[in-house]
Amino acid sequence: MKIIDAHAHLWLKQDTVVDDLPIRTLENGRSLFMGEVRQMIPPFMIDGVNSAEVFLSNMDYAQVSAAVITQEFIDGIQNDYLMEVARRYPDRFLVCGMCEFRQPGFLPHAEKLLNEGFRAIKIPAQRLLLKDKRVMLTSDEMMQMFRMMEAKGAILSIDLADGDLQVGEMEEVIQECPQLKIAIGHFAMVTRQGWQEQVKLARHPNVRIESGGITWLFNDEFYPFRGAIRAIREAADLVGMEKLMWGSDYPRTITAITYRMSYDFVSKSNELTEEEKSLFLGENARQFYGFDHLVDLPYIKNMSE
Repeated sequence: MKIIDAHAHLWLKQDTVVDDLPIRTLENGRSLFMGEVRQMIPPFMIDGVNSAEVFLSNMDYAQVSAAVITQEFIDGIQNDYLMEVARRYPDRFLVCGMCEFRQPGFLPHAEKLLNEGFRAIKIPAQRLLLKDKRVMLTSDEMMQMFRMMEAKGAILSIDLADGDLQVGEMEEVIQECPQLKIAIGHFAMVTRQGWQEQVKLARHPNVRIESGGITWLFNDEFYPFRGAIRAIREAADLVGMEKLMWGSDYPRTITAITYRMSYDFVSKSNELTEEEKSLFLGENARQFYGFDHLVDLPYIKNMSE
């Protein structure tokens, strides 16, 4: 099967502020993260650069043919670097552009990104619940952007707040823009109460759920993440396996596990059929994102084998 990662991140340097707290790249894979030092990426990435080339090496080793590069405010806006990545590796990466959605006036920037060649826009919507205000997904400016994206055939990649807090807003967006393709990340924040309400959004024809971060959310139980398998099964019962896509949330998740482990708990599971595994790990994403030229990657034996 051809494997596609529907949720990963790249950056050259973290240097930003979220909720008035700084996030800065340090050394040995660490970052100053909102008041504490955290192991943001594996310690062998000593310069803090989370580059496309290092990710491609991981992808080739794990036999992952392509990846969707999403964005998050905690990494800073990475549009310039990601457009360069897309130009250099068009068959391996689909990249999402991102605007400063926490402030009004982002619509011209979003239009510029789409005109420059971005095929998708990312909204970390859980970060829109600001201390002094809440940026609504149904605001006039958001709706104008969604209608523009729908007209241009762009994809919306979005992470929602826990539970059903923003589900009603998303229902309004979907009703207003029924042809807009939407990928909801972090597997609907599966370990939080009410996660099934986010999954049910995928009952709409153009909505999908991707599992970026699912190993983080089930980190307490750790590999082989049997709770995550049960959640995938439950989500499939709600909306169909054809609506679900695998995502790794690379590189943060591989501080605890290897990149291959972020999906092989699925491929080794006895609770999913081979057809379901093929859909979840690649075929659904290939169709949804339009990957046309997926590379063949041979299995390379480890020295320990």
